[in-house]
Amino acid sequence: MAIFHKIIEIKTNPGINIHNITPQIQDLITATPIQNGQALIFSRHTTTALAINEYEERLLEDIKVYLRKLAPESDKYLHNDLHLRANIPPDEPMNAHSHLMAMTMSTSEVIPIVDGKLALGTYQSVLFFELDGARNRTIFCQISGEG
Repeated sequence: MAIFHKIIEIKTNPGINIHNITPQIQDLITATPIQNGQALIFSRHTTTALAINEYEERLLEDIKVYLRKLAPESDKYLHNDLHLRANIPPDEPMNAHSHLMAMTMSTSEVIPIVDGKLALGTYQSVLFFELDGARNRTIFCQISGEG
């Protein structure tokens, strides 16, 4: 079995934004000899997440509203008491709500590869969620299987 590691880089915007990374993942698979196996996709940040769902404009807005209800930015959070925390950088944001949203989601997805393609359903896409931003983000991809 062969294993390949690749990184997807994304520059995100402030607040909650959702990126369809399915084409980038498929491009990585196409660049390997893997025909059958799996793709492990892993978000390397504490205020981002991954999900498999439909990439439809109105649904994406519904998801943002839902996440904001789960962890409103205006609520009081101990993590945001920056003056009480040790060893924080001078540009540390008040982003406890972003951490809490991320905890309700997943940091990784494993997707089968069949005949050199992601075995996703008709309306499924791999979505990357920026819950804090704006930042440069990296997503680790491990593609494994046989040619």
